[in-house]
Amino acid sequence: MRALRTVWTRMGFLRSLRFRLTLSYVLFFTVLLVAVGLLFRRTLQLEMDGDTRATLEEEWAAAKGYLHIEKGHPVWVVDTSDPEETYIVEHLKHVYMLADAGGKVLESSQTYDSIGVDSPRDIQRILRNSTQEVRVRHDADGVPYMIRAGAIRGQRGNLYFFAMGRSIEANQRTVDNFMRSYYFLMLPGAIFVTGLLGWLLAGRAIRPLNLVAATAQEITGSKLSLRIPRRGANDELDNLIDSFNRMTARLSRSFDQIRQFSTDVSHELRTPLTAIRGQLEVALFTAERPEQFRDAMANALEDVENLSSIVRALLLLSQAESGQLALQKAALDLHKVAADVVDQFQIPAEEKGVKLTATLEPGATAMVDRTQMERLLSNLLSNAVKYTPEGGTVSVRVGPDEIHGWVRLVVDDTGVGIPQENLPHIFDRFYRVRSVETRQIQGLGLGLSFVAWIVSAHQGTIQTVSNEGKGSCFTVRLPMGMAAALEPAVEPASASL
Repeated sequence: MRALRTVWTRMGFLRSLRFRLTLSYVLFFTVLLVAVGLLFRRTLQLEMDGDTRATLEEEWAAAKGYLHIEKGHPVWVVDTSDPEETYIVEHLKHVYMLADAGGKVLESSQTYDSIGVDSPRDIQRILRNSTQEVRVRHDADGVPYMIRAGAIRGQRGNLYFFAMGRSIEANQRTVDNFMRSYYFLMLPGAIFVTGLLGWLLAGRAIRPLNLVAATAQEITGSKLSLRIPRRGANDELDNLIDSFNRMTARLSRSFDQIRQFSTDVSHELRTPLTAIRGQLEVALFTAERPEQFRDAMANALEDVENLSSIVRALLLLSQAESGQLALQKAALDLHKVAADVVDQFQIPAEEKGVKLTATLEPGATAMVDRTQMERLLSNLLSNAVKYTPEGGTVSVRVGPDEIHGWVRLVVDDTGVGIPQENLPHIFDRFYRVRSVETRQIQGLGLGLSFVAWIVSAHQGTIQTVSNEGKGSCFTVRLPMGMAAALEPAVEPASASL
């Protein structure tokens, strides 16, 4: 078991981000150093071969001064009494070959024979083109030689093939010894230093990530106010920190909304349940006649109906926000829908002494769900009529918007208005503005939540302008055409205020 735990710990270490970053640094620099070494080796080899080629050019010119061809036979003109000159000529004759135009070898050194004399075809090609070639060839033992071949003229002007060479084995040995004894010997040390620096740099680079992880582990439902300070570098890590802080802020708001929602639901459900219990207790302990029982049961059923309305509204809103409520979109003229809904609210408005008017322009056709549009208008008009005192007015305007491709629906009233501090929350579930004017008005606080979801599901926008004591204006904009029908229903977003 201990061995398995040790293996698992090592595997976890190998999977860590710091180890993988360090390994990436080491691999990158190893490949880079090897590539630089190979490039340096190639450059050094070319440089040394260039020196050998320049030396070979000088010796070629010197050989032409000492070599004379008389009657088809090579003659080396040298002062035998001069040891230095004799040594130079012997050095020039170490690797060389002379042939006539037919490819017949007139003279060649033993070393050149081990390399291999040139074929008559190559000899004739060089003489015919009057070209000079420098190439590397190897003898029987694999020793490399740089050979310079070209044409020279005899005393009678005849062309002869002449080639001479020098060994470049020392060049290759020098390059190989340098790379093996110096460069590649230091390479492991350089890789070790790179790995050490990479480990330190990786640890410094992921320090903010570890801070994010440590902070995330400390976050609980009661500690959502934790924030990670920015580094001030305005880099990807600062972007990550900002995103994490925004996420915790959203989580904090979500938890606050959930707690508030639970409180509101408990309050809204407790009221009808308390009323039902009170009615039944009164009937049980005080009722004596059938009429009294009947009245208590009727009152209890009315409270049960209110409780059922709350549950149905919550269920419908939950289905809508979770995407279970499918929209049946079709091309619909909104001014006809608005006319029907306005007619339904005329009697309630007249009973309260509120003047309800409608300005309906044709051409306001959009791809919408009729049922949801009727619910949207009903909720807006219901609130407008409820919160407008006697003698006030409520107006509905429907028509094409100033922005091309959009339709506009406006519900305006001269009611009590909404305080500015309450405006950001009016679309929250169960949220109701608490004031002296609204205290006696009944409601669940779910109507505007439905409105916000319907607008979002139709890819529209809603704007609210309100002045306390003067009234409110809700403006809904919806896109025209098939684009709205092809878009899927989305999770409701916060309406703009």
